[in-house]
Amino acid sequence: MPGAAPGEAASGEATPGDPPFDVVTVGEAMAVLTPRPGTRLAAAESLTLGTAGAEANVARTLSSLGARVAWVGALGADPLGDRIVADLAASGVDVSQVIRDASAPTGLYLKDTDRKDIDLKHTDEPRSSRMYYYRSNSAASKLDAALLPLLPRSTVLHLTGITAAISPGGLQLTRAALLGPHHAVVSFDVNHRPALWRGRDAAPVLAELANAADLVFVGLDEAAALWGTGTGESVRKLLPGPAVVVVKDGEIGATAHLVGGESVFEAAQVVEVVEPVGAGDAFAAGYLHALILGKTVSQRLIAGHAAAARALVTTADVG
Repeated sequence: MPGAAPGEAASGEATPGDPPFDVVTVGEAMAVLTPRPGTRLAAAESLTLGTAGAEANVARTLSSLGARVAWVGALGADPLGDRIVADLAASGVDVSQVIRDASAPTGLYLKDTDRKDIDLKHTDEPRSSRMYYYRSNSAASKLDAALLPLLPRSTVLHLTGITAAISPGGLQLTRAALLGPHHAVVSFDVNHRPALWRGRDAAPVLAELANAADLVFVGLDEAAALWGTGTGESVRKLLPGPAVVVVKDGEIGATAHLVGGESVFEAAQVVEVVEPVGAGDAFAAGYLHALILGKTVSQRLIAGHAAAARALVTTADVG
Protein backbone atom coordinates (compact mmCIF):
# COMPACT_ATOMS: atom_id res chain seq x y z
CA MET A 1 0.00 0.00 0.00
CA PRO A 2 1.48 3.40 -0.93
CA GLY A 3 2.98 5.20 2.05
CA ALA A 4 2.72 2.19 4.36
CA ALA A 5 5.72 0.91 6.30
CA PRO A 6 7.41 -1.59 4.01
CA GLY A 7 8.19 -4.23 6.61
CA GLU A 8 9.74 -4.92 9.96
CA ALA A 9 13.13 -6.29 8.82
CA ALA A 10 16.02 -4.28 10.25
CA SER A 11 17.76 -1.97 7.80
CA GLY A 12 20.85 -3.56 6.31
CA GLU A 13 19.50 -7.08 6.91
CA ALA A 14 18.06 -8.32 3.63
CA THR A 15 15.85 -11.38 3.59
CA PRO A 16 15.22 -13.64 0.58
CA GLY A 17 13.02 -11.93 -1.97
CA ASP A 18 13.71 -8.44 -0.62
CA PRO A 19 14.80 -5.70 -3.03
CA PRO A 20 18.60 -5.35 -2.99
CA PHE A 21 18.30 -1.79 -1.63
CA ASP A 22 16.21 -0.11 1.02
CA VAL A 23 16.38 3.21 -0.84
CA VAL A 24 17.50 4.32 -4.28
CA THR A 25 18.01 8.06 -4.76
CA VAL A 26 18.08 9.58 -8.23
CA GLY A 27 19.39 12.99 -9.23
CA GLU A 28 22.27 15.42 -9.34
CA ALA A 29 25.49 15.33 -7.35
CA MET A 30 28.04 18.13 -7.45
CA ALA A 31 31.47 18.93 -6.15
CA VAL A 32 31.55 21.76 -3.61
CA LEU A 33 34.46 24.03 -2.75
CA THR A 34 34.35 25.70 0.66
CA PRO A 35 36.74 28.15 2.35
CA ARG A 36 37.85 27.69 5.91
CA PRO A 37 35.22 28.82 8.47
CA GLY A 38 35.57 32.54 9.11
CA THR A 39 37.17 33.19 5.70
CA ARG A 40 35.38 34.83 2.80
CA LEU A 41 35.73 33.12 -0.56
CA ALA A 42 37.51 36.08 -2.19
CA ALA A 43 40.17 36.05 0.52
CA ALA A 44 40.65 32.28 0.78
CA GLU A 45 44.07 30.85 -0.04
CA SER A 46 42.78 27.27 0.01
CA LEU A 47 39.43 25.54 -0.39
CA THR A 48 38.08 22.24 0.87
CA LEU A 49 36.68 19.91 -1.80
CA GLY A 50 33.59 17.91 -0.96
CA THR A 51 30.48 16.24 -2.37
CA ALA A 52 27.02 17.80 -2.39
CA GLY A 53 23.60 17.49 -3.97
CA ALA A 54 20.23 16.79 -2.33
CA GLU A 55 19.85 13.18 -3.40
CA ALA A 56 23.49 12.37 -2.65
CA ASN A 57 23.09 13.95 0.80
CA VAL A 58 20.06 11.78 1.47
CA ALA A 59 21.93 8.69 0.31
CA ARG A 60 24.97 9.36 2.50
CA THR A 61 22.87 10.08 5.57
CA LEU A 62 20.82 6.93 5.03
CA SER A 63 23.98 4.87 4.70
CA SER A 64 25.34 6.34 7.94
CA LEU A 65 22.12 5.20 9.63
CA GLY A 66 22.62 1.66 8.36
CA ALA A 67 20.38 1.57 5.29
CA ARG A 68 21.21 -0.25 2.07
CA VAL A 69 21.20 2.66 -0.37
CA ALA A 70 22.22 3.44 -3.94
CA TRP A 71 22.63 6.79 -5.67
CA VAL A 72 22.02 6.87 -9.44
CA GLY A 73 22.90 9.88 -11.57
CA ALA A 74 25.40 11.21 -14.08
CA LEU A 75 28.85 12.71 -13.58
CA GLY A 76 31.52 13.88 -15.95
CA ALA A 77 34.39 11.56 -16.75
CA ASP A 78 36.66 13.97 -14.91
CA PRO A 79 38.54 14.22 -11.59
CA LEU A 80 35.58 15.86 -9.83
CA GLY A 81 33.39 12.97 -10.91
CA ASP A 82 36.05 10.56 -9.66
CA ARG A 83 36.05 12.33 -6.30
CA ILE A 84 32.26 12.19 -5.93
CA VAL A 85 32.13 8.49 -6.79
CA ALA A 86 34.91 7.81 -4.28
CA ASP A 87 33.23 9.90 -1.56
CA LEU A 88 29.88 8.20 -1.98
CA ALA A 89 31.42 4.73 -2.12
CA ALA A 90 33.46 5.46 1.01
CA SER A 91 30.20 6.45 2.71
CA GLY A 92 28.74 3.05 1.92
CA VAL A 93 26.53 4.23 -0.94
CA ASP A 94 26.27 1.95 -3.98
CA VAL A 95 27.42 3.79 -7.13
CA SER A 96 27.46 0.87 -9.55
CA GLN A 97 24.82 2.41 -11.85
CA VAL A 98 26.29 5.92 -12.02
CA ILE A 99 26.75 7.20 -15.59
CA ARG A 100 30.13 8.74 -16.44
CA ASP A 101 29.74 11.15 -19.36
CA ALA A 102 32.91 12.06 -21.27
CA SER A 103 31.08 14.80 -23.20
CA ALA A 104 29.97 16.90 -20.19
CA PRO A 105 31.54 18.11 -16.94
CA THR A 106 30.62 17.37 -13.35
CA GLY A 107 28.60 20.17 -11.74
CA LEU A 108 30.34 22.40 -9.21
CA TYR A 109 29.40 25.02 -6.67
CA LEU A 110 31.35 27.32 -4.38
CA LYS A 111 30.22 28.28 -0.90
CA ASP A 112 30.97 31.79 0.41
CA THR A 113 30.64 31.44 4.16
CA ASP A 114 30.09 33.80 7.07
CA ARG A 115 28.24 36.48 5.15
CA LYS A 116 26.68 39.08 7.44
CA ASP A 117 24.90 41.13 4.79
CA ILE A 118 22.09 38.68 3.94
CA ASP A 119 18.57 39.86 4.76
CA LEU A 120 16.82 36.63 5.69
CA LYS A 121 13.36 38.09 5.10
CA HIS A 122 14.05 38.69 1.42
CA THR A 123 16.13 35.74 0.29
CA ASP A 124 15.95 31.96 0.23
CA GLU A 125 19.71 31.70 0.83
CA PRO A 126 21.13 30.05 3.96
CA ARG A 127 21.74 32.22 6.99
CA SER A 128 25.50 32.48 6.63
CA SER A 129 26.40 31.38 3.11
CA ARG A 130 25.93 32.32 -0.51
CA MET A 131 26.18 29.62 -3.15
CA TYR A 132 27.73 30.11 -6.59
CA TYR A 133 26.64 27.32 -8.94
CA TYR A 134 28.38 26.10 -12.09
CA ARG A 135 26.03 23.38 -13.32
CA SER A 136 24.94 24.51 -16.80
CA ASN A 137 25.47 21.77 -19.40
CA SER A 138 26.72 19.41 -16.72
CA ALA A 139 26.47 15.65 -17.08
CA ALA A 140 23.52 15.66 -14.67
CA SER A 141 21.65 18.20 -16.80
CA LYS A 142 21.66 15.67 -19.64
CA LEU A 143 19.78 13.02 -17.66
CA ASP A 144 16.42 11.91 -19.03
CA ALA A 145 13.93 9.05 -18.74
CA ALA A 146 16.39 6.65 -20.40
CA LEU A 147 17.95 6.35 -16.92
CA LEU A 148 14.92 4.56 -15.48
CA PRO A 149 15.80 1.02 -16.69
CA LEU A 150 19.12 1.35 -14.85
CA LEU A 151 17.48 1.81 -11.46
CA PRO A 152 17.92 -1.20 -9.19
CA ARG A 153 14.97 -2.50 -7.18
CA SER A 154 14.37 -0.85 -3.83
CA THR A 155 11.79 -0.50 -1.10
CA VAL A 156 11.80 3.29 -1.50
CA LEU A 157 12.60 5.44 -4.55
CA HIS A 158 13.52 9.02 -3.59
CA LEU A 159 13.46 12.01 -5.96
CA THR A 160 13.44 15.79 -5.62
CA GLY A 161 12.21 18.85 -7.48
CA ILE A 162 15.80 19.85 -8.19
CA THR A 163 16.16 17.17 -10.86
CA ALA A 164 12.94 18.42 -12.47
CA ALA A 165 14.34 21.95 -12.54
CA ILE A 166 17.84 21.47 -13.93
CA SER A 167 16.81 20.62 -17.51
CA PRO A 168 13.93 19.44 -19.73
CA GLY A 169 15.42 15.95 -19.59
CA GLY A 170 15.52 16.10 -15.80
CA LEU A 171 11.83 17.01 -15.74
CA GLN A 172 11.10 14.13 -18.14
CA LEU A 173 13.01 11.74 -15.88
CA THR A 174 11.26 12.91 -12.71
CA ARG A 175 7.82 12.83 -14.28
CA ALA A 176 8.37 9.35 -15.73
CA ALA A 177 9.69 8.01 -12.42
CA LEU A 178 6.73 9.40 -10.49
CA LEU A 179 3.95 8.65 -12.96
CA GLY A 180 5.21 5.37 -14.35
CA PRO A 181 4.59 1.88 -12.96
CA HIS A 182 6.69 1.01 -9.93
CA HIS A 183 6.65 -1.28 -6.91
CA ALA A 184 8.56 0.96 -4.52
CA VAL A 185 7.20 3.61 -2.20
CA VAL A 186 7.98 6.81 -4.12
CA SER A 187 9.24 9.68 -2.00
CA PHE A 188 9.43 13.25 -3.34
CA ASP A 189 11.05 16.27 -1.71
CA VAL A 190 9.68 19.43 -3.36
CA ASN A 191 13.02 21.26 -2.94
CA HIS A 192 11.93 24.37 -4.81
CA ARG A 193 14.96 26.31 -6.03
CA PRO A 194 13.68 29.58 -7.61
CA ALA A 195 16.95 30.30 -9.43
CA LEU A 196 16.65 27.02 -11.35
CA TRP A 197 13.11 27.85 -12.49
CA ARG A 198 13.83 31.36 -13.72
CA GLY A 199 11.46 32.23 -16.57
CA ARG A 200 9.25 29.20 -15.87
CA ASP A 201 6.29 28.70 -13.54
CA ALA A 202 7.36 26.04 -11.07
CA ALA A 203 4.12 25.97 -9.07
CA PRO A 204 1.91 23.76 -11.29
CA VAL A 205 4.79 21.48 -12.26
CA LEU A 206 5.89 20.78 -8.69
CA ALA A 207 2.28 20.32 -7.59
CA GLU A 208 1.75 17.76 -10.36
CA LEU A 209 4.91 15.87 -9.43
CA ALA A 210 4.20 15.95 -5.69
CA ASN A 211 0.65 14.69 -6.22
CA ALA A 212 2.03 11.65 -8.06
CA ALA A 213 4.23 10.58 -5.12
CA ASP A 214 3.34 8.33 -2.18
CA LEU A 215 5.25 10.48 0.33
CA VAL A 216 6.04 14.20 0.04
CA PHE A 217 8.35 16.48 2.02
CA VAL A 218 7.85 20.26 1.78
CA GLY A 219 8.68 23.26 3.95
CA LEU A 220 5.77 25.42 5.10
CA ASP A 221 7.55 28.61 3.99
CA GLU A 222 8.54 26.91 0.74
CA ALA A 223 4.93 25.94 0.04
CA ALA A 224 3.72 29.46 0.87
CA ALA A 225 6.14 31.03 -1.59
CA LEU A 226 5.41 28.44 -4.26
CA TRP A 227 1.65 27.89 -3.97
CA GLY A 228 0.41 30.60 -1.62
CA THR A 229 -0.59 28.02 1.00
CA GLY A 230 -0.30 29.38 4.54
CA THR A 231 -1.03 26.28 6.60
CA GLY A 232 -0.22 22.59 6.54
CA GLU A 233 -3.89 21.86 6.01
CA SER A 234 -3.96 24.03 2.89
CA VAL A 235 -0.86 22.26 1.59
CA ARG A 236 -2.59 18.93 2.12
CA LYS A 237 -5.71 20.18 0.32
CA LEU A 238 -3.54 21.17 -2.65
CA LEU A 239 -1.84 17.75 -2.59
CA PRO A 240 -4.58 15.15 -2.08
CA GLY A 241 -2.76 12.37 -3.92
CA PRO A 242 0.07 11.23 -1.59
CA ALA A 243 -0.56 8.87 1.30
CA VAL A 244 1.52 11.17 3.52
CA VAL A 245 2.48 14.84 3.15
CA VAL A 246 5.12 15.97 5.64
CA VAL A 247 5.08 19.74 6.15
CA LYS A 248 8.19 21.08 7.91
CA ASP A 249 7.96 24.33 9.86
CA GLY A 250 11.60 25.18 10.54
CA GLU A 251 12.62 25.25 14.18
CA ILE A 252 9.02 24.64 15.30
CA GLY A 253 8.57 21.10 14.04
CA ALA A 254 6.98 18.97 11.34
CA THR A 255 3.49 17.61 10.74
CA ALA A 256 2.61 14.49 8.78
CA HIS A 257 -0.77 14.88 7.10
CA LEU A 258 -2.30 11.48 6.42
CA VAL A 259 -5.15 10.27 4.25
CA GLY A 260 -8.53 10.93 5.86
CA GLY A 261 -7.56 14.15 7.60
CA GLU A 262 -5.44 12.72 10.43
CA SER A 263 -2.26 14.63 11.26
CA VAL A 264 0.73 13.91 13.51
CA PHE A 265 3.03 16.66 14.84
CA GLU A 266 6.47 16.37 16.41
CA ALA A 267 8.51 19.32 17.65
CA ALA A 268 11.98 19.96 16.24
CA GLN A 269 15.06 19.50 18.40
CA VAL A 270 16.55 22.68 19.86
CA VAL A 271 20.13 23.16 18.61
CA GLU A 272 22.58 25.99 18.05
CA VAL A 273 22.36 26.34 14.26
CA VAL A 274 25.70 26.67 12.49
CA GLU A 275 24.26 26.44 8.97
CA PRO A 276 20.95 25.06 7.64
CA VAL A 277 22.31 23.70 4.34
CA GLY A 278 21.56 19.99 4.10
CA ALA A 279 19.16 19.86 7.06
CA GLY A 280 16.15 19.17 4.86
CA ASP A 281 17.97 16.31 3.14
CA ALA A 282 18.96 14.90 6.52
CA PHE A 283 15.36 15.12 7.74
CA ALA A 284 14.15 13.17 4.72
CA ALA A 285 16.84 10.53 5.29
CA GLY A 286 15.98 10.13 8.96
CA TYR A 287 12.27 9.82 8.18
CA LEU A 288 12.87 7.30 5.39
CA HIS A 289 15.14 5.20 7.57
CA ALA A 290 12.45 4.97 10.23
CA LEU A 291 9.88 4.15 7.54
CA ILE A 292 12.06 1.27 6.33
CA LEU A 293 12.27 -0.04 9.90
CA GLY A 294 8.48 -0.08 10.16
CA LYS A 295 8.30 2.71 12.75
CA THR A 296 5.19 4.74 13.47
CA VAL A 297 4.59 8.10 11.81
CA SER A 298 5.48 9.85 15.07
CA GLN A 299 8.75 7.92 15.31
CA ARG A 300 9.57 8.75 11.68
CA LEU A 301 9.18 12.47 12.37
CA ILE A 302 11.35 12.22 15.49
CA ALA A 303 14.03 10.38 13.49
CA GLY A 304 13.85 13.08 10.83
CA HIS A 305 14.37 15.83 13.41
CA ALA A 306 17.30 13.95 14.97
CA ALA A 307 19.07 13.63 11.61
CA ALA A 308 18.35 17.28 10.74
CA ALA A 309 19.76 18.41 14.09
CA ARG A 310 23.08 16.72 13.30
CA ALA A 311 23.26 18.57 9.97
CA LEU A 312 22.38 21.93 11.53
CA VAL A 313 25.42 21.99 13.79
CA THR A 314 28.00 21.71 10.99
CA THR A 315 28.95 23.65 7.86
CA ALA A 316 29.11 20.35 5.93
CA ASP A 317 26.06 19.30 3.92
CA VAL A 318 25.90 15.99 5.83
CA GLY A 319 26.05 15.87 9.62
